[in-house]
Order: sequence, then structure tokens, then C-alpha cells
Amino acid sequence: MKALLSSKELYTAAFYNLENLFDVRDDADTLDEDFSPKGKKKWTKKRYYAKINRLTSVMVQIGVEKVGYVPAFIGIGEVENEAVVKDLINSKHLRPYNFGYIHTNSSDERGIEVAFLYRKSIFELLDSNAHPLFLKDGHGRRDFTRDVLHVQGKLAGNTIHVLVNHWPSRRTGSGFTDEKRVAAADLVRSIIENIKRDNSEAQIIVMGDFNDEPYSNSIQRLKHDDLFNPYEIIKNRGQGTSTHARQWFLFDQIIMSQNFQADFPIRFVEAAIFNKNFLTEYKGKRKGNPFRTYLGRKHQGGYSDHFPVYTVLESV
Repeated sequence: MKALLSSKELYTAAFYNLENLFDVRDDADTLDEDFSPKGKKKWTKKRYYAKINRLTSVMVQIGVEKVGYVPAFIGIGEVENEAVVKDLINSKHLRPYNFGYIHTNSSDERGIEVAFLYRKSIFELLDSNAHPLFLKDGHGRRDFTRDVLHVQGKLAGNTIHVLVNHWPSRRTGSGFTDEKRVAAADLVRSIIENIKRDNSEAQIIVMGDFNDEPYSNSIQRLKHDDLFNPYEIIKNRGQGTSTHARQWFLFDQIIMSQNFQADFPIRFVEAAIFNKNFLTEYKGKRKGNPFRTYLGRKHQGGYSDHFPVYTVLESV
């Protein structure tokens, strides 16, 4: 497919859950011991750098067919620390594009974070903040999870706000964890309201792995009446970004303020899942599923258990 025909400048904004991108060092403060040379996953430097290479080879392809260029910025999830993020932007695939990054340490028990990568020549960073999500478990103790990362910058000279998310998982079942994702939605709404208090016409992008689908209570609560979610249409087509028990889920989404559909400096063009064949299992009962790094303890050497998602934007 050729790039979209347009007299306006086009940009790609993407999100990619990188599936447990840990370094090989056992950090005593986090639950990462499986991802070490002597751990259950037998996670070695060779495997680590092979994954870095694979993931970054994907990043430089997202949206290129439609826009013609490497993404302007990419939100990422499941990275262990700043050193891992640096290895990404210094890889042979990303280095030529002079990516900057924003990463802050959260209190997540597993030590996995969100981060924001941006092309310095296209996106001008203005500010960034991390917003912790305070939760409690069934015993009243603090339940640690990822922060919401708020990045403010200029795209084509116009200020936009990007909120990068990785909401609490469904590992113990959606019924037991729904309220945690509702709390995450409420936190994001409070950030949005604070942004709008300073500028009622602010253009806001909310991206991430929400561990809920477009029509879930938490996402609908977040969307309110001032955001729109192009991934509702994609969900209606039966598409997803990850699988469980042979069922597709659309947890990865990019949600935007309504003014991206209006006569504003940056406009929404389209949204999509980047699910090229090379990112999928090519045989067996999992054929067509995301080609992941591990299947249980078995190292497959794939990419991620999630497909990336992206939106095409245009500057007026």
C-alpha cells in the first residue's frame, strides 16, 4: 500500500506493548528473577539483544506504508528500566532517526514500566510528568502498579498532550480486577480535567494497553463525552491485539479528544492495528496469533504477545 495521498503533512503515533522487555540482571527490588541467565526463562544477553533487534525492526515499520515515515512518537509498555529504553533507541534500527525518550521509575512489583519515544526532529518535548495510581489489595495493603506518563510537546508546531498507560492486568480474573482499571480510568480523567483547566481546547491523546476493551466499563467511563475511540469500530470488525484461550482481545488502543475530528491544527485521519504476517505464528494451533518471545518457559524468539496499534494524524 502506498502512502495516503494528501497535500498535508502526515504523522504516525503508535503504542506497542513489548512483552516483558527485561534486562538480564536480577534486581533485588523487583520480581524479575525469572528473566536472568539462571532464572526460569534462561534469559541471556544473546536473547535480550535479539529481542531488542526484533522489536525495533517493527517500530520503524509502523504506519510507514500509509505515511511514508517512521512514527513521530511511540508509547511503549513492559520495559524494565531506563537502560532498556536506551538500548532500544541506540539499536541499529532506531539510532538513525535520533529518538529521544521519557522514562520514569514507578513502583510496579514486577518492575515493568511505560515509556515514550519521540523523534527529536519532529516532536518538540515541552514537559513530562508521571502520575502514580494508588490501589489497595484485599487486605488493605498498597497494590503497586504502573504510573500514567503525561508528555506534553509540539507536533508540527502545535501543542499536544499524550498520556501513556498500562492498566492493571486481569491475571486473577477480570471480575476481581475491574475496579482497579476503573480507578485507572478515574486517574486519567483527573489528568485530562487538569489539562483542560489550563486550556479548554487542548488536544489530548490517551494510548496504552488498558487490559480492557473499547466497550468495557472502564474505557467508557474514561471516554466520557469529550473523547472518541476509533478502536470501537475496529472491535466491531472482530479484530484484536492479543489472544487468550483462543479469543481475541483489543486491549491496546489510542483514544483522542474530540477536537482531533474538528477544525483544529492536528487532525485524526485513521487508526489501525499493525498486524503484519511476520508478527504472527505461522503454523500450528496458534497460527495467526501474535508471535511472542516465550510460550510458557519455551523460548520462541518472537516479537511480543501484542500487536502494535497506531493512528495517522495530519497537520493542517
